[in-house]
Amino acid sequence: MTTESPGRVDDDELVDRFRQDAEEFTAVYDRYFREVYLYVAGRLDVQIGEDLAAETFCLAFRDRERFDPARGGLRPWLFGIATNLIARHRRKEARHYRALARTGEEPPAGSHEDRVVDVVAAQRMGPRVAGALATLNQGERDVVTLNYLAQLTHQEVADALGISYGTVGSRLNRARKKIHQAMAEDNHG
Repeated sequence: MTTESPGRVDDDELVDRFRQDAEEFTAVYDRYFREVYLYVAGRLDVQIGEDLAAETFCLAFRDRERFDPARGGLRPWLFGIATNLIARHRRKEARHYRALARTGEEPPAGSHEDRVVDVVAAQRMGPRVAGALATLNQGERDVVTLNYLAQLTHQEVADALGISYGTVGSRLNRARKKIHQAMAEDNHG
């Protein structure tokens, strides 16, 4: 249970307000945009993070009347939308890269693909961790990133993904085992 600061309305009050007046949805944006943006940017990159975070709020605004507080709070609802957008983006990106791979050509200098290769090569962003995360299936990866990167509770992760609390725990447990095993194999390989 979160404690609201004086003068700050809770999420239930926000829902009541934006259902009566769509203009009130800006309070939801003001309260949660930064968290959603940081989550999306952490899973993808800064540039696409801003676009998908904004799209998250556009979709939430469009579907605001369908929000059901009985299924969870605003925060996990927003993170669920963001997670679905990330998955859609990754599928689209994977199709794009497969198409590029079929051509057998190098990405053009200065293109997005060229910049991605340069950034990844330059930063060497935890290749062991990235490799370990790659061993996870999409459901496990979503649970891990929502729990650790977005810092959602187990219940909020369950609400965001529309799965049971127990499923969150079992996916996290399987993911931890896979990550530890992949890291150990990398140390010995």
